Amino acid sequence: MPVAVRKQLIRGIGFFGIAILVLNAMIGAGIFALPTNVAASAGNSSPWLFLIVGLLVITIVLTFAELASYFQNSGGPVLYTKAAFGPLVGFSTGWMLYVSRMAAFAANATVIPIYLGSYWPWLAEGTGRAILITVICGGLTIANYVGVKDGIRTIAVFTFLKLTPILLMILLGLPYVTPETLIPSTFPRVDELGSTTLLLVYAFVGFESATIVSGETVNPRKTMPRALVATVLGTALLYFLIVLVFISVLPQESKEGATLIDVGTRLAGPAGAVVITLAAVFSVTGNLSAIMLAVPRLTFSLSDERLLPQWFGNVHARFATPGNSILFLGTLSLIFAISGTFAFLAAASSLTRMICYVLSIAALPTVRRQADAETLAQAYRLKGGYAIPALALLLCIWIALQSTAYSWLLTGGLLVLGLLLYTVARQRNRA
Repeated sequence: MPVAVRKQLIRGIGFFGIAILVLNAMIGAGIFALPTNVAASAGNSSPWLFLIVGLLVITIVLTFAELASYFQNSGGPVLYTKAAFGPLVGFSTGWMLYVSRMAAFAANATVIPIYLGSYWPWLAEGTGRAILITVICGGLTIANYVGVKDGIRTIAVFTFLKLTPILLMILLGLPYVTPETLIPSTFPRVDELGSTTLLLVYAFVGFESATIVSGETVNPRKTMPRALVATVLGTALLYFLIVLVFISVLPQESKEGATLIDVGTRLAGPAGAVVITLAAVFSVTGNLSAIMLAVPRLTFSLSDERLLPQWFGNVHARFATPGNSILFLGTLSLIFAISGTFAFLAAASSLTRMICYVLSIAALPTVRRQADAETLAQAYRLKGGYAIPALALLLCIWIALQSTAYSWLLTGGLLVLGLLLYTVARQRNRA
């Protein structure tokens, strides 16, 4: 029964665990690619654009923080939208979010062979690539299968390994900062940024993964909001410093396709390049670890809400983890990563996430009305009524409208597939 399943889950994730989960969900391969792409179009204003967009995204984060404070079970957006709009919308939200995160896992898993392949070409293609991807997917699957605390510890290790070189690079690069790079003379208009705006927003998506594991979080009504807000603000500041150092150390090269590896070379020679390359590998692995920890809880929650077969809701008798959902994600991601067929999903991943955000934010008024007096007293209530959620909703809609017609078509196809699975599950439940 669903109630029994919930009781078996262990609340083993505290503030620190949620914080590093959010951090790794947002910071993966992108931190090594986004500075180059943004600097090419925005120049010296790039650091400030990251900071500004981070502050705008915090309106979405704050809305999710309040939503998370009304629920104590795993599921995140699935629970919010189901409570407000019913099981069909709840399933559709969870399904689109699941596909988006699974595609991101498969895509990022293929990045590591590329980085390591620059030193060991055998790992970049063929059998070597397949073995490396299998080790990555299999290792993370096992680490999360045997316990949520082991999953958090794995993420914590990769967080340290990826942030230490980046912070060292920032410290070594700050002396290169000049008044001209710190205070740009002009800022580009929004209509001049084009697709760069989507890249800026992409730097901060992924935080919602933390809300999926509320059912395994210690005192989620207090822990979740504080960890979400603090970590997103910290990430915005980190991006600001990284990009500031990037354009300061390589003022001309940053506009011509240079990377953070080039910054490492300029600051510390070949050793610096090796360190930044390893940081990239650890960053991607940390991102994969965060996805593997959070995303299986989506299919677990959908099963718990009787929107997917109960097989996905099975909790391991010894490890107290949603074992079947973890194995399903690991296997599916491995197949997609090795075959490369995940590419058509990745194209629509940003759009599907924005749709999930819109539906979740729109659920807030109903969730507030449905909450009992005790829950309202303990909830994280935003000040200003619905001003912050309204701004967040407009921002998400505007971002979604920047997507191409091809992305909308792919999203529609994915939604149809999800609805077919939902129909099958509902018919089996009636039987």
